[in-house]
Formats: sequence, structure tokens, C-alpha cells
Amino acid sequence: MALIYCVEDDDGVRELISCALKTGGYEVSTFDKPSALFSALGNRIPDLILLDIMLPEEDGLSILGKLRSGTSTRALPVIMLTAKTSELDKVTGLEAGADDYIAKPFGVMELLSRVKAVLRRTAPQEAPELLIVKELCVDIPRRTVTYQGREISLTFKEFELLSFMMKNEGIVLSREKLMDKVWGFDFEGESRTVDMHVKTLRRKLEEAGCMDYIRTVRGVGYKI
Repeated sequence: MALIYCVEDDDGVRELISCALKTGGYEVSTFDKPSALFSALGNRIPDLILLDIMLPEEDGLSILGKLRSGTSTRALPVIMLTAKTSELDKVTGLEAGADDYIAKPFGVMELLSRVKAVLRRTAPQEAPELLIVKELCVDIPRRTVTYQGREISLTFKEFELLSFMMKNEGIVLSREKLMDKVWGFDFEGESRTVDMHVKTLRRKLEEAGCMDYIRTVRGVGYKI
């Protein structure tokens, strides 16, 4: 049974989430403030965290940053809960490393569907720890990218994008496929989000001397 932590300061919303998740067959622990969450993380790491953005003590994005920088929580799936619904807010949260983004108010079925999708997408799988294409190397556990031994600094999503593309070397990946696997299928972003990240990723690789690794297949998508 998957364990889910929920950090939400609104008592009513917190109770609704708890009841919905328990009905869905999950084990649930809820917290009304960040300090209680970090105390619990010291005892047990959950399978997923539902994290509100507007919280006492510190905001959800700050908490997300701490989770992504922690050794034991770096890969922990996180779904952001917030009343903010603009595309910029969504992109900010997803760029910071969130796995999905649910805007309030939301329905119970939507919540359960998104939780199930994220848990399925982030389930541990047998995968190589090193991805190597010619002289470009991605070290998954260390989250580093090197070309001819020199490290290339990437954002969280750029790293995820490159890793997925290298796992599928030679395969043309559509923008929809990349959005699904890197951002999550429920993110209602537009194709320009993928294009923007491919553009910046390609520029960083080329600045390091790693030329022509990402190919654009007109009308379809991209491939390594």
C-alpha cells in the first residue's frame, strides 16, 4: 500500500484529501505545516507528497526546493496543490521539479486519477545508471551530464528531457510523448514548452562542444 503525505493548512481540504486517498486504497498522513512534514520525513519517506503552495512558515516552492536537494527525497514524487492557475505558475512549479500540478478546487476523481498517474509514471524500474551516446554521458544517480569529461549544467527538467531522449536513442519522439513522459500528461501546457526546453538544452550542449546530438524531425518531433 502506497504511503502519501499531504501538506495542507486548510482543515477542510486536508480532511477531504485524506478521506479520498484512503477510499482509493492509500495510506495517508497529513500535516498542517512544513515543520511537521520534515519531522515525519526523518522517520519515513513516503511514496508521494501532495504539497500546497500557500503555507505557514514557508511556501510550497521553497519546500520543493529542499526536497529536490535532499539525498533521500531528490526523486520523491511531488504534486503541487494551489489556487494559482496561470500557465506561468504551473511552469514555475514544474520547472522547480514538481511531477504534477492540481489547481483548486478539484474533484475527488481528478485527485485520485492524478495520484495514480504520477505513482505509475515514477514507479522504480530497472534502468541503466549511465546513459552514453558517443562522448555524451548522463549519470542518473548523480544527476550529472558530461561531454568529453566536462560537466554540463542543466536545469531539473532539461536533465529529465535529455535522459528520456537518450534512453530512446534513435527514436523520433513527438512533442506529445515528451510532454507526457517529462512533464506528465495532465500538464495542459502547449508544444512551445517542449520546444523552449529543447532549444535551451541544445544550446547548452553545443556551447560545451556537443554538436548535432539533438535532431529536429520536421512535423514530428525530436530525436537523439
